[in-house]
Amino acid sequence: MEYSTKISERMWNLPDKGELEAQREESFIDDIIQKSHIERELLQNLEGVRTAFDGGAGSGRFSILLAKRGIHVTHFDISQPMIDKAKELAAKEGVLEQITFVKGALEDLSAYEDRSFDLVMSFDAPISYTYPKQEEVIKNLVRIAGKKIIISVSSRLGALPYLANPLQKNQFILDKNSTDGWIQWCLNNRDSMIESFRFNPDACNNTLATGFMGDVEETKAAYDRGETPWCITYHFMPEELQKILQNNGVKNVELAGPGAFARTMPNELLVKIMHDPKQKEEFLEFCHTYDSNPYVCGMGKDNLLAKGDIM
Repeated sequence: MEYSTKISERMWNLPDKGELEAQREESFIDDIIQKSHIERELLQNLEGVRTAFDGGAGSGRFSILLAKRGIHVTHFDISQPMIDKAKELAAKEGVLEQITFVKGALEDLSAYEDRSFDLVMSFDAPISYTYPKQEEVIKNLVRIAGKKIIISVSSRLGALPYLANPLQKNQFILDKNSTDGWIQWCLNNRDSMIESFRFNPDACNNTLATGFMGDVEETKAAYDRGETPWCITYHFMPEELQKILQNNGVKNVELAGPGAFARTMPNELLVKIMHDPKQKEEFLEFCHTYDSNPYVCGMGKDNLLAKGDIM
């Protein structure tokens, strides 16, 4: 078994993962923006779609969205807590019978025949956690797609600024009084992160050249010591992702960088917008337009989104 699978299984099967994933849009503005962008893309690309495969489907945010529109969705995820939470939410929405839940790793899609689903989707970067098999995973996701594929992966240009801005997540905190542990950690450690910060050009240049943040071998070693490290994450360049999709026969590939526009705004203004329903809707609509421009796609907050047609 690849380290990618072993590390993902250990991390994503922590008991609280399902609940935390389901609450992300209540905690961070960048998650609101990203998921709004994806929702708009999905709803604009459902013509002729009756079946869908959601790879790395998490707590069911998009599986449920499509099931409510009469599409039969295969909800595929490596995490049992995520699947359990997705079942709970699907039952509340009355679409449990519209969804088939499957526990599995994206590295192995051999159970599915070519063109098994009208639409194949995979969001919030589970493909990037399958290193060194990320290209093979994309190839197989394309293989099982019959009409359209829409995916998002970790963005190299979008994520790299974290190395020069340890406070970047603070910009997108929705509620500073939240009991979310990560939010409170970000707030409580703000001053110490500033004090300890030193720009490291070697780290930035290494990530730009390789697509990795940190030491891959050390991540493997941490797993072997019994720890639960973050997944080994491969960050894609825009032209790289486009080329992989095109080389596997995907036509009309379009890229987007959800969160690119919002990166230009301070937390205080983003929070104000989010608390005004009219402004929020207008803002999210414009973000979708701006972030879909190919000239900014690499600077999406964390993810690089791609869509294309299967001919």
